[in-house]
Amino acid sequence: MSEQRPHDKEEPDMSEQRPRVALVTGASRGIGAHLATALGQAGWSVAVLARSLEGLEEVTGRLRGQSQTVLPVAADVTDAGAVEQAVHAVVDELGGIDLLVNNAGLVEPEAPLWEADVETWWRVMVTNVRGPFLLTRAVVPGMIEQGGGRIINVNSGSGTRESPVLTAYTASKSALARLTGGTAAAGAAHQVRAFDLAPGVVETDMTHGMRMHESRTDWTDPGDVTALALALADGELDAFSGRMVRAGSDSLDQLRSLASGALPDGARMLRLRPWGDDDPLA
Repeated sequence: MSEQRPHDKEEPDMSEQRPRVALVTGASRGIGAHLATALGQAGWSVAVLARSLEGLEEVTGRLRGQSQTVLPVAADVTDAGAVEQAVHAVVDELGGIDLLVNNAGLVEPEAPLWEADVETWWRVMVTNVRGPFLLTRAVVPGMIEQGGGRIINVNSGSGTRESPVLTAYTASKSALARLTGGTAAAGAAHQVRAFDLAPGVVETDMTHGMRMHESRTDWTDPGDVTALALALADGELDAFSGRMVRAGSDSLDQLRSLASGALPDGARMLRLRPWGDDDPLA
């Protein structure tokens, strides 16, 4: 038998040592609550994080009512000290973190950039970029120590194109994709994988507050979002580490098929598109 190279070593089955643990931010409502519930129903121990414990009562009660292990944690995702304390609390209570879901996020009122409120605009950037950065920074060292883990960043197709009225949101989601890609690239040697999950347009308080969705009737099924998230969490789509998948558009069967082979360089990643073969940046 040939000697295994370090990067080919088998990923340890941490589920044999303890129940798998997921930490979901922004879990008090909307997509975060859907993801936390689905993970709990799939047998994960779930730490749910939001600004206040009161806001987590509903999702915590739902999971406990289904005899699932759930740990509510209060923290502001933009506060470095609070994030560190929250992560330590989860590890101390549940034994480790195998999956981080960076879901907490904001969107600004729709307006052209020159009409945007400065503080509101920047608060969106801080929440949507600094938050995932702090959580990832706090969680990954433990993942490396235990032999690996996965990170799902709840991103958006809006981060891949311009919007005349949502410059903070789109800029923050573009930046988040860079965090995902950088984490995937650096984490590959440690069996740490990171993914962008675009949830489509799920009917939530956030989307109902956006003028662009006022007359929308074709909402993305939350079940499509949770199905993709569970596939990512279970390692079925590890070939998409550093890349984006989108609920409501992607077929899970097709993604599984693509994940079994080699994906084209740059596929589902933010890239500069050259004007042609004679573009010096091509």
